[in-house]
Amino acid sequence: MSDSPALDPRLRRSDALDGLRTIAVAFVVLYHFHVPGFGGGFIGVNVFFALSGYLITSILLREHRATGRIGLGAFWMRRVLRLYPALLVMVLVGVTLWALLGNDGGANVAPGSAALLALSYTGNLGRSLGHLSQGVFAPTWSLATEEQFYLVWPPILFLLLSTRARRGLVLAVLGILVVASSAAGWLLYDDRGGSATPDVYFNPVFNVAPLLMGCILAIGLSGERMRRALAGRIGTVLAALGLGGIVAIQFLITEDWKQLPAVFGLVLPAVGVATSCFIAGTVSRRSVVSRALSLRPLAWFGRNMSYSLYLWHVVALDLVLMTFSGPLARGIAIALALAAAALSHFLVERPFGRLKERWEPKRAQRTAPRAQLTSTAGAVS
Repeated sequence: MSDSPALDPRLRRSDALDGLRTIAVAFVVLYHFHVPGFGGGFIGVNVFFALSGYLITSILLREHRATGRIGLGAFWMRRVLRLYPALLVMVLVGVTLWALLGNDGGANVAPGSAALLALSYTGNLGRSLGHLSQGVFAPTWSLATEEQFYLVWPPILFLLLSTRARRGLVLAVLGILVVASSAAGWLLYDDRGGSATPDVYFNPVFNVAPLLMGCILAIGLSGERMRRALAGRIGTVLAALGLGGIVAIQFLITEDWKQLPAVFGLVLPAVGVATSCFIAGTVSRRSVVSRALSLRPLAWFGRNMSYSLYLWHVVALDLVLMTFSGPLARGIAIALALAAAALSHFLVERPFGRLKERWEPKRAQRTAPRAQLTSTAGAVS
């Protein structure tokens, strides 16, 4: 079908999803830089969660379809080689600047402790359970949430595939978990007062809904019936509604969002729903929306620079604010963050990316076994 770039969304990378990464990281950076109009930019993190849940689950399903297994050790090694070298460099630079210039006031732990939380992927636990603030390493809480999730989810998915669990049942259970997580975040909301973000936001259980939504989408799209349904006009509608929803939520969030429990039980899960709608429509059918986000500069930046910019932008901001003040400081900080991200990408991430390729699963063999999630409509993995 000519208007379907990837009827099976597991077959190739979508440039439009990389374009969405660019939008998401831009939202986060502009939020942290206190740019007027982007008080809801923090939702970019939830966009990343939903994207990650979808992409990682799709990769695991593809590997299982090709080989009949999921190489958990290789999967975790790929994650380490993709994420950890750049994180380690950022932490080393951050600790050095912290020692030389002092604490900017955003941390309530020593530099070594903050660095350890970042490098051990436990910053989210430190924040949600111990009220610990990491200063320049604060953004690493979301990395911790993802990595903890990917210690748990791949073995569970492999078990489900190995036992030929029915797709409908799996989707229903994951859907219940989404609702339960969102409801718990709402009910257990606790306002710490002032400008502090409530701890439920950083909790790996209460903010797991967007990750699970991405997983649900990947499993759902592994079924031929859903892929064909979305390859029609409904795919175009979903892509437009999804992107429109993400942008609208960002601009509609008010300054007092930290004092509104419904934000954590409804608004943030709605970001996951909107992102899932965008992904579903984009990977199933070409549209004006998918073409716009597939523009080469947007896609390239999201694919190559979004992670490194996320790592470095708070370090750059704090460094600049200790030296400059006024409107010019934001511009200098953004330029410095982009420069640091570029150096990180070309000097750190690319070399380790080539090493990571050695741990990629082998290509499909026609004689490979096919253990699959099943449904009453047939095999779907």
